This record gives sequence, structure tokens and C-alpha cells, in this order.
Amino acid sequence: MRRTKIVATIGPASRDREVLVELIKAGMDVARLNFSHGTHEQHAETAEWIREAAGRAGRPVAILQDLPGPKLRIGQLDGGRAELKPGDVVTCRCGPDGDTVGDAHHMTISWAGLADTVDEGEVLYLADGTVRLRTQAVRSGDGEIDARVEIGGSVASRQGVNLPGETAALPAVPEEDFEHLQAGVKMGVDMVAVSFVRRPEDITVLREHTRAPLIAKFEKPQALERAHEILKVSDCIMVARGDLGIELPIEEVPVAQKRLLGLAGEYARPAITATQMLESMVTSSRPTRAEVADVANAILDGTDAVMLSQETAVGAHPVGAVAMMAAVAHHTEKIMPTERWIETRVRRDERDPGYTVAYNACRAARELGLAALVVPTLSGRSARLISAHRPDVPIYVLSPGRETVRRCQLMWGVRASSMRRHEVTETLIAESARRVLELGWCKPGDRVGITAGLPSGRPGTTSLFQIQQL
Repeated sequence: MRRTKIVATIGPASRDREVLVELIKAGMDVARLNFSHGTHEQHAETAEWIREAAGRAGRPVAILQDLPGPKLRIGQLDGGRAELKPGDVVTCRCGPDGDTVGDAHHMTISWAGLADTVDEGEVLYLADGTVRLRTQAVRSGDGEIDARVEIGGSVASRQGVNLPGETAALPAVPEEDFEHLQAGVKMGVDMVAVSFVRRPEDITVLREHTRAPLIAKFEKPQALERAHEILKVSDCIMVARGDLGIELPIEEVPVAQKRLLGLAGEYARPAITATQMLESMVTSSRPTRAEVADVANAILDGTDAVMLSQETAVGAHPVGAVAMMAAVAHHTEKIMPTERWIETRVRRDERDPGYTVAYNACRAARELGLAALVVPTLSGRSARLISAHRPDVPIYVLSPGRETVRRCQLMWGVRASSMRRHEVTETLIAESARRVLELGWCKPGDRVGITAGLPSGRPGTTSLFQIQQL
């Protein structure tokens, strides 16, 4: 059983009913919908197709809504692209592009406040950091910036613009994201990724607008400085190495990744590692050796999930990329230091019995040679705590909530399915044992550990662990 989860971005290359089924069969656990592109209607239709494909493939799949966040973007360009040449001067008008179509010498940048924020001599990065401009003149009254091209290259319509620094005036959550969020609620997304988080308030402001778990994307140096505070208010994190590698000196990104994955483990928060993991498979049928090593090292660093972006959104081999990711994960997991992680990975809360039960369940699984840990849960919290400790046996999660079953697809080592709700603890334990046999996950004679809460039927009350022979 592969334990590391795979997130795959759905785009033109994979937005097809049959391809979605094949992606799930190849190993996709979470389908990412990037709301920086496409309409709400298109995403709603894609979500329906994903649910249908999951039913056909016989495996639950979670849907992750990725909000654009306060990203600066180039407006529309003539022909969709422009070639910026070193030494040329580009005049950028700050604000909505309206009917304006830009070119290599005149373009719009989406945020009207940019001209009031930058000073002469500051740097702007375009095209994922490959194109660099330096501001020469700022006319804040006219909302315009003149910038000289220092490193040229091709840029495209709606591509992102990076302005390193705090940019405190940039809204934490733009109004468009609240509209996207409500559309996601209507289509029943299972989790929401919040882009360009800089402070804990960027997460908490969204809590009253959705019940879905919130994923803090680490893309800014300011988020790294406040990592502990952001982790405490988030349900999950994403190490988004693309923008992080533009905002930070690129040589600092690997260390930042390791630090963030370590902190996520301490706080028992699932973590996703993203960006350019198998980038060469956008065009090639095989990844590079360096990419395979990158995926393996993220897993050995403790990531719960690895994410594919362009590889499955616009790549030539979307199914092959997922299958390759699954193969690398399966092989790498053979050497994971699970015994050490059980003891050291999670910062246990001595006031919370859930942490103690999770730790001791994992210890018991190793010392008693249990076949599995069976975790009936309403909210998925018990599953998250056990998963964070990284036991070396499967974690079988059972829940009456379909949303909980799908959300568990992001948790390392977890396999989830549905079961009826039970209010009596003894009945809950007995039915959990019966259900894992019915699903074929365990066989008669297996010895398993089963968690439960007192009283049963109330989230967050797990305080009991029973060893049982099936």
C-alpha cells in the first residue's frame, strides 16, 4: 500500500472523463482545481466529472480548490505573448486591463496600488522569475511605472508578477477570492488552498466563509518568519516552491522546505510539497534522475503528499506522470525512518488525550506486530494525529461523513471508507472490526488496534484504544 498521497492538477490535458478515471487508477488521491484559470462553471463541471470518475474507479478522491490570492498578474497581451528584450523599456499601467491589449512595450499589471508601493530601482520578476525588470520611473498619480528589461524572455497573458518584499498594502484576501470561495462551497470542494499567505490572519479571515479545511501556501518570506503562528491556525500546509524560489534566494529553498515539513510534523498538520517535481514530464515520457531524487527526498523529509502541476494540467503524459510519482513513492517508503518518527516527529500536547492515544497506538502497532490501526472518526482528527506519527502499519479510517472520507485522502498512510454512525462505543468498535473485514482490508485472525471515543458520536473525544483479534 502506497502511503504518500498524490495531488494532481486538472487542466486541458486531463479535463476529460476517461482521463480522470485513468488518473485515479494510476494513483491520484486529490484533484486540484486552479481557480487562477477557468470559469466557475467550468470548475463545477470538472468537479462533477471527478466525482463520477471516482465512483467508476471505486476509490474516493478529494477536490482541492486553489485560490489565486493577492497575485499580481500581467493583463491581456496581443497574441497572448510578448517577447521582452534586454535594454528595452516597458511602461506598465497599474489596474484592471479593461479592453486594453498590451505588447512588449506597454502592458497592464492587475493591482492599482502597485505604483504607490514600488520605488525607483526596485525589481519586478515575470514568468516564474525568468524575466527581470528594474523600475526606472514611477508616476503614482498616473498609476504608471517605467521599467527597463534586465533579463529578457517571453511572457504570457495573465502570467504572475513577483515583487519581492512585504507589500503590506496588498490585500491579504482579494474580493475575488471570496467569490471563488462561495463558488467552491456550492460545488462541494473538500479543501481550500490559500495563496500568498503572509500572516495568520490571512487564514482566520476565511474561517467564517467555509467549513472546508484551509491549506496555507508558503510562498512568501514573511510566511516563513511567522511559520509557527500560521501552522497553528491552518489545517494543512503547502510548500509552494515556485514563488518561494523567486521571493527567496533559490539556494535557500531546500532548507526552507525541510524546515516547513519538520514543523508540519511537529504540529500534526498534513503537508504538500509542490512545483516542478516531475517538470520534464510535461513533454517527456520519463523524468530526469534529479526530479526522481527530489520527489524521494521530499518523502524522506516527511511530506504527506507530492503535487503535480503542469505535468497533469497541460503535459503530454498526465497519467504517466501520476504513475511515475506513485512508483517513486512506493519504493522510497521502504526506507522511511518510521521507528524514529513515532518517537520524535510530533510535538505532543500533554493536555490532549488524542495525542497520547495516537502515540501509544503507533507504539503498540510496532511492539505487538499489529496488522493495522483501525480509526473510526467523525471529523478525521484522530486519523490526522495517528498519521502524523508515521506508524509502519496501514491506517484504516471509517467515517459516516463522506466529506471526512474524502479529506482523509490527503493524509499519509490513510485508507478511508464509509460506515454507519454509532452512538454506543462498544457497538462502534464491533462494527469497525466487521467493516474492515467486509472491505477486504483485513482478514480473519488479524490482530488490529482500534481507537474510539467516550462518549461515542462526538468529535474530538478519542480517549480509548483496544487491541482485538478479528
